[in-house]
Amino acid sequence: MSLASSTRRKIAALGAVFTIGAVSACSGGDNAVPGGTGQQQQVAQSLIDRAPVASEAELASSPTAQAIKKRGELVVGSVLDTPLLSQQNPTTGEAEGFDALMSKMLAKYIIGDPNRKIVNGTPQTREALLINGTVDTVFMAYGIKPERAEKVGFAGPYFDSGTAIATLKTNNNITKASDLNGKKVLILSGSSAVEELKTVAPNTASVQQFQNTQEAVQALEQGRGDAFASDLVALAGAAYTDDKIKVASSNVFVPEAEGIGIKRDDNTFKKFINDWLKKIQESKLWQEAYKETFGKALPNVPEPPKIGGVPGT
Repeated sequence: MSLASSTRRKIAALGAVFTIGAVSACSGGDNAVPGGTGQQQQVAQSLIDRAPVASEAELASSPTAQAIKKRGELVVGSVLDTPLLSQQNPTTGEAEGFDALMSKMLAKYIIGDPNRKIVNGTPQTREALLINGTVDTVFMAYGIKPERAEKVGFAGPYFDSGTAIATLKTNNNITKASDLNGKKVLILSGSSAVEELKTVAPNTASVQQFQNTQEAVQALEQGRGDAFASDLVALAGAAYTDDKIKVASSNVFVPEAEGIGIKRDDNTFKKFINDWLKKIQESKLWQEAYKETFGKALPNVPEPPKIGGVPGT
């Protein structure tokens, strides 16, 4: 999504549907991994076991990384209520999802062990968490925007999002944006999809707006619309928890690069994280992490984003 208000809505809407209880922090522990039980947990553990560890020379390049290693714990601002991104497992108490797994691997890279603590934040508080030093990083589907880069720094991007399409699983006629021409499209009120649809499907018959993801999904199930256009992260989470819908295409209308939030002007830490991202991309760990999380609801695993390829990174 292309507006700050839309980004706030994207996570807030998911929270309204999937909240499982707010907590102030979730400690990772030395050997705990994001994921459920059985095979899922084993896969997560395998990814963490294979994740790289920074050399002494690499650590020496970043005072922030050295301080984190000395503390013995990476403190991460994130959410705990968004399926496939970062959600607290009610049985284990652990956070699981793409962000949860990525932050574990970053903790291992810095400390040598995947020791990290999640401070539960919101889109409204994440900048303050960085500015006042409450957290070291923010993993929170954090779109890289010029106005945000005036307050905080960004490493990455570490994945791409944007507006995509969901349909009922029984609908095989909509697989791309142009297929929305002449269809009834459901969107969230205030979403940037309102303007984007005018470009990608100028002959759209009608648009219905809803206040949150739950209402839109219910309308889709009831046949009041042909498709639901919303943020890819929100749609993936909705499809994962509702077996009646699917993400019809993970090709987004307008891409949004998501960054790892850090303190503004900490360029040595930015380079340190970007070097780590390049390593996990080259080793295919990024691709495997994506497949094991977002891949449970999205049809394709994309190529990793180009590191530093967005203004502000």
